[in-house]
Amino acid sequence: MGNSYERHGDGEHKVLVLHGWFGDASAWRSWTDHLDGDRFSYAFMDYRGYGDSRHAAGDYSMAEISADAITLADELGWEKFSVLGHSMGGMAAQRVLVDVPDRVRKVVGVSPVPASGVPFDDEGWALFSGAAKEPDNRRAIIDLTTGNRLCGTWLDRMVQHSMDRSVPEAVSGYLEAWARTDFHEQVSGNDTPVLVIVGEHDPALGAPVMEQTFGQWYPNVELEVFPNAGHYAMEETPVALATSVERFLDA
Repeated sequence: MGNSYERHGDGEHKVLVLHGWFGDASAWRSWTDHLDGDRFSYAFMDYRGYGDSRHAAGDYSMAEISADAITLADELGWEKFSVLGHSMGGMAAQRVLVDVPDRVRKVVGVSPVPASGVPFDDEGWALFSGAAKEPDNRRAIIDLTTGNRLCGTWLDRMVQHSMDRSVPEAVSGYLEAWARTDFHEQVSGNDTPVLVIVGEHDPALGAPVMEQTFGQWYPNVELEVFPNAGHYAMEETPVALATSVERFLDA
């Protein structure tokens, strides 16, 4: 049995969507209200340990996410497709590009983790590693990465959804994967069109990081900085995100 997923649209341009560390397939549902289902077909996949696949065992690696995503594309009959990834899903999208470069049309990263991983100091690692079991850690991380500017009701909803739709073992395992995996030499020089979207209020994965990573590796990359957004553009600026993503995919 493959990974669970949700579908939206039946258009010609196929798009695999990979969620972030605190997300799952269902976390995108409100965003689909703004998507063009006549031109695009979206498949929002759950990783092992998340969403309706949260009881599926795995090794919780970038390679595993990529393999599962490619299997899903095969099951859907998608020979060619684009990949959209949020946060750690942005790293996984790059792994898909490495694994099946001839099948990927375009890549979109929304506050994406670079293919080189993310360095942590001891204090940061304690905060993030503790998030596997502690909701307060998740809340602090979401608040930090959106600029400490959004209402508590939203923060609480994001945390509760994350706690309900993931298992601690997966959250812990994927942290090791997206923080400490490095395959950037395998993507360097790839001329697939890439769009990177970041929020101006994301202190961790903002424009400077993207210029030093994606900007150095991909010769055909575009960088867009969203005002009034942090790490979760699909929540903070959903209409703007849908517009930019589909404009890029359609170009």
